[in-house]
Amino acid sequence: MLMNLDHESIHLWCANPADALVESTAEACASLLSEDERIRWKRFRFDRQQREFLTTRALVRTALSRYFPLAPEAWRFKLNRYGKPDIDPDRGLQFNLSNSPALVVCLIARQAAVGVDVEPIARAEKIVEVAREVFSPLEMAEFQQLQGRERLDRAVSLWTLKESYIKARGMGLSLPLKKFSFLFGGPEGIRLHLDSSLCDDAGRWRFCLMDHAGHRVAMMVERAAAPKLQLWEQRPLLSDGSRLALGQVQWFPNSTASR
Repeated sequence: MLMNLDHESIHLWCANPADALVESTAEACASLLSEDERIRWKRFRFDRQQREFLTTRALVRTALSRYFPLAPEAWRFKLNRYGKPDIDPDRGLQFNLSNSPALVVCLIARQAAVGVDVEPIARAEKIVEVAREVFSPLEMAEFQQLQGRERLDRAVSLWTLKESYIKARGMGLSLPLKKFSFLFGGPEGIRLHLDSSLCDDAGRWRFCLMDHAGHRVAMMVERAAAPKLQLWEQRPLLSDGSRLALGQVQWFPNSTASR
């Protein structure tokens, strides 16, 4: 039976690449891949990278099949000019993927652009080291006022938010990272500030931050109002999946700010 996904909701699916260490699981996942995906999978030099790729491709295929009557192995994808994958042909669903060694996520919505990024919270210090290269002047002005844990927390939040935005736009790093800013504080909580050269309206986006399994997850969705979020986990891989309890998730900009 297909799952319900209305236009007011988004679903986040999670999986762990460690499950692909089981040979039978890895073989079952590999059987879902297209010929092109199998070639890409085998090109990775390290087992860790192969597991991440295999888990990512298996997760998106099985997750999409929960909302449209198509077998996981039958999904086909095309890349836009910037390398972002889209469903081919269009099935009324939008998705975005992000992966790390211990967590893979797939965000799915109906008829709305979405972007998601996942990052181990433990990488915060590494992000601090490259802050000046990726954060905008406005973001750096706020960042330099922070110390200790607050500084580390802001670093991983900014990193994932910025990644989720460029992925939602479907343009990757062709969007200059210093031309847009996520600014914290004030009645909006967090607001997105865009340079006019980006030809976008910040008002069409809603975004949130969530911690899960030692990772920071940022989600971006093209919605006028905050969407309803459901969190699902597919463990082991190719299982039926289970819905996880979700604590309070705050979407930004804060909707009460405009009242």
